[in-house]
Amino acid sequence: MPKLSNDHKLEIEKVLTRSPLIPVITIDRLADAVPLCKALYDGGLGVLEITLRTEFGVAAIREVRKALPDALVGAGSVTSISQYREVELAGAQFVITPGVTEAVLEFGVTSEAPLLPGISTASELMMGHIHGYRHFKFFPAEVSGGVAALKALAGPFPDVQFCPTGGIQQHTAADYLTLKNVAAVGGSWLTPADKIVAKDWAAITDIARASLLDARQQR
Repeated sequence: MPKLSNDHKLEIEKVLTRSPLIPVITIDRLADAVPLCKALYDGGLGVLEITLRTEFGVAAIREVRKALPDALVGAGSVTSISQYREVELAGAQFVITPGVTEAVLEFGVTSEAPLLPGISTASELMMGHIHGYRHFKFFPAEVSGGVAALKALAGPFPDVQFCPTGGIQQHTAADYLTLKNVAAVGGSWLTPADKIVAKDWAAITDIARASLLDARQQR
């Protein structure tokens, strides 16, 4: 069975240690991609997860990579190997999945873009652990037990770090970041739909900056 190399582990660790907050970005209009991501980057968020929840995700990754070369731009909501290949070609620097399959875990071992696999149970975590993964997205965090679940998982898996995502808000992110096994927190509160529709990029920068300040106070 192929196992994750130390180089791949270091690459995903770089993503999670670059920023304690990772915005979950859904692009409904391609024209919003660069200004939205620039607003987040200007607020101090150097890691950007652009999801494939809409038809514009892949194109947005390509455009944001060009516009913000110093940011780490990755793909989220990747559910298949074909999508994995597509976002790699678009320039994604990391890949995040909502769940795991053996096929995706094996593909991630040898891929150019390091994988942060999504799990919500100990059994799924064990699947990834066998392949050498030591960093996981915990999703959907709030409905899967939240802080209490991550505390429980720390016992049998002391070598694992998490990025909880799903239902987390600015005022609850701090609860996760106090845990030793949480490397970063992902959230869509950083990209409020009403601000995007209004193209209020300054407000999004302010939200990012304030959220990052709160997060760093827990480190």
